[in-house]
Amino acid sequence: MTGLLGAVLGTVVAVAAGTVAVIVGQARRVQRIVPVAMQPPPRAEGLIGPRLPGPPLTMTILGDSFAAGYGATRPRETVGVLLATALSRGAGRPVRLHRPAFVGAMSSDLPHQVHTALRQGPDVAVIFVGGNDVTRFAPLSAAARHLGDAVGQLRAGGCHVVVGTCPDLKVLPPLRPPLRWLAALRSRRLAAAQTVAVEAAGGHPVPLAELLNPFFEADPVRMFGADRFHPSPEGYARAAAVSLPPLLAVLRAEGVIPRPGRRR
Repeated sequence: MTGLLGAVLGTVVAVAAGTVAVIVGQARRVQRIVPVAMQPPPRAEGLIGPRLPGPPLTMTILGDSFAAGYGATRPRETVGVLLATALSRGAGRPVRLHRPAFVGAMSSDLPHQVHTALRQGPDVAVIFVGGNDVTRFAPLSAAARHLGDAVGQLRAGGCHVVVGTCPDLKVLPPLRPPLRWLAALRSRRLAAAQTVAVEAAGGHPVPLAELLNPFFEADPVRMFGADRFHPSPEGYARAAAVSLPPLLAVLRAEGVIPRPGRRR
């Protein structure tokens, strides 16, 4: 019996070791497929809606390449400018947009971004982060804690915060099993932890896996850019479309912008 148990355990260990080796090999191949950013995203900052009356709202975009708009070719294609433009129209006021987000950022990079953002006195912050924490195998609990701390600091500075939680990375075309399964598991766990951390810190989570993933799964050719990892302009437009209603709802509930049909 002891010999049989030892044989079974040995087989399990061998299978596990083989699976890990496969995952590591796939991860290395993926890193070769996805090139380092050859050029920065468009400079998506500045005053939007300058002819509108009233003082501008200040909006800041924090996070990773998704937040920065890597893969877009023009500022108006980035999720930050798309959201700021829609917010300007909804508020009937100009919006001054700042973007501390940068390509390759992880949740551990948020403290520096928050410090930069708070110097601008933002009224609202939008955060998209987590994908790099998943793919680089960062501890998920620490990633969620960094995000919660960032939200707490922004709230303490008088800023309303909306966070797009980590999408389910199983939709990334280059990922193959078993790496795809692991990425899906880690991204779902991180999104759940992010939701708890953001709510506890006074922010408002937006479940991107629920709202955005179906569009990328249904039409990956249009939704993904040339590297098959980052969104195309159409993908960023869809991301802005699913993030905008929660953003406007938060700001209307807090009295930052008027409700439809009302004038200040």
